[in-house]
Amino acid sequence: MSEALIVADALTKEFAGFAAVLDVTFALPQGSRTALLGGNGAGKTTLLEVLVRLASPTRGTSRVGPADVDEVERRTAVGYLGDRPMLYEELTPLENLDFFSRLYNRPDEARVEELLRAVGLWTRRHSTTATLSRGFHQRLGMARALVHAPSVLLLDEPETGLDVAAVELLDATMLMAPGLTVLASTHRLDRIDHWCDGVLRLDRGRLVEDTASRATVTPPTAATGGAGGAQ
Repeated sequence: MSEALIVADALTKEFAGFAAVLDVTFALPQGSRTALLGGNGAGKTTLLEVLVRLASPTRGTSRVGPADVDEVERRTAVGYLGDRPMLYEELTPLENLDFFSRLYNRPDEARVEELLRAVGLWTRRHSTTATLSRGFHQRLGMARALVHAPSVLLLDEPETGLDVAAVELLDATMLMAPGLTVLASTHRLDRIDHWCDGVLRLDRGRLVEDTASRATVTPPTAATGGAGGAQ
């Protein structure tokens, strides 16, 4: 049975006594592609932010990445794309990707060029990021999440605002790329059969449907073991 690479055990996040995520438990196997579903306010974004340690859990534990590596190596195994592309506007696309590759101690000029060409930004590589369109920001955000060659991707509504060509790029590089384990929130119910093999559904912070957990694992023992928030 495949190792679980995204694990939550009784994960809870409260804000001023309100539980945005409540006692969520699941284990997603290596190589799985899971759609995170739920209406507005269901807790999808909060869950992803806790998993990648942009927010600390109120209680419960989690792990994103392999269990048998140290925390630094585990963080480099994870790529995150949130509702903001998390870019430095004053830098160029080339400088952004070079910075993030070095942040993860994986500088690779060839990979930076490969990604910039893949997302259609090679000819704009020396432009200031602030001058790029919203669509190009999203494409550069995708490249930023992939630049350190992660094996696990956590994505928050990645299809929002993308044109047809960009959605095809998202499928090819993230949602359907071979060798990746993916957890992606989405409102595009018309597309989930195209790329995912299981779903997690939240309702008012609780996990009410799970067709994705297929691994038996020992719950993580650390307070949390998600990816780093610097992505």
